[in-house]
Amino acid sequence: MYITITAQKLGGDYSQSSADFVEYLEKENQGLEQEDLPAGQAGVEHFFNQYGDEIQAKEVVKEIDGNTAKLKKKEPKFYSITVNPSKYELGKLQNNSEDLKRYTRAIMNDYATSFNREINGKPITVDDIKYFAKIEHQRTFKGTDKQVKENQPFATKILQLKTDIRKIEQGQLEGNIKKMKSEITKLEAEAPHQSRSFGRKRIVQGMKKDGNQSHIHIIVSRKDASNAVSLSPGSKHKASEVEMHGKIVKRGFDRDAFFTKAESTFDTTFGYKRNYAESYKSKKDFVKNPKLYFTTLLGLPASEKAIAFKMLAKSGVPIMSIPTNQVQLALKTIRYLKRGVDIAIKSGSIGI
Repeated sequence: MYITITAQKLGGDYSQSSADFVEYLEKENQGLEQEDLPAGQAGVEHFFNQYGDEIQAKEVVKEIDGNTAKLKKKEPKFYSITVNPSKYELGKLQNNSEDLKRYTRAIMNDYATSFNREINGKPITVDDIKYFAKIEHQRTFKGTDKQVKENQPFATKILQLKTDIRKIEQGQLEGNIKKMKSEITKLEAEAPHQSRSFGRKRIVQGMKKDGNQSHIHIIVSRKDASNAVSLSPGSKHKASEVEMHGKIVKRGFDRDAFFTKAESTFDTTFGYKRNYAESYKSKKDFVKNPKLYFTTLLGLPASEKAIAFKMLAKSGVPIMSIPTNQVQLALKTIRYLKRGVDIAIKSGSIGI
């Protein structure tokens, strides 16, 4: 499970309206019919919240933009939460759309209880949170993706050949067009990353990704449902108290608690047996204590360790270089491996 929480910005400033972001989330619905997606994935996906379904985009904009009382121009008006289940987690779902909708409503309870705040003397509950969510089933390759970057040298050569062909056709250059076209075909086939969905076609920026890509987008207001209390998941404080207007006020948001709860909620809801290599704890161990990370990995029962290594291998980690004993757990070895594992974690490809 790879979860991100970000304050939405437009250029260098915080967005004053959610309209552009909502429009962006509607992109997948354009021209989409029910039969265009496999079983378990609905056609047109609507916004929903804790108690409502099929909410129109204009209603989302109206509710989020109208819930910003006393917020300054330089303060975020809303946050974006993205929830990206791994392919292993998605494999446990029976109906991606309905199951992810149910899961969203469950983790928004986890989100609410991760605030160290009170409203009218009572802990925050999901009823205090104003949010809207949407399920998406497609992703496209970005210029920063490994597949696009590693295909780029081939793309550069192909572009140059196509440019030369046009110049030859216009009489600006001499050359063998047939030979050049043959070279382009060869380069297209030799590119290391190909898409199966397009009958083995070179992966380029903007191309749809293969496989199950279902994920969740959540727009959550900075203010509570009553538009009176500021609730920031971007708070630097996990749990603290401060005096305001002569009163002691609790403040803070515990991201670690939220991520851990969200993971546990998925496992309980869908009967998922989580491997250490894809757990939030392993990510924390890796970042804070790499030696503990590898020691724990090597100490797993044989069957669990085999699954962990398989997950890491599919994410691009050099498995042959993973230490197999205490002697190999030297700092030098860990530093070398850290680069590969770090990339896997950041991409969410091992489900963290």
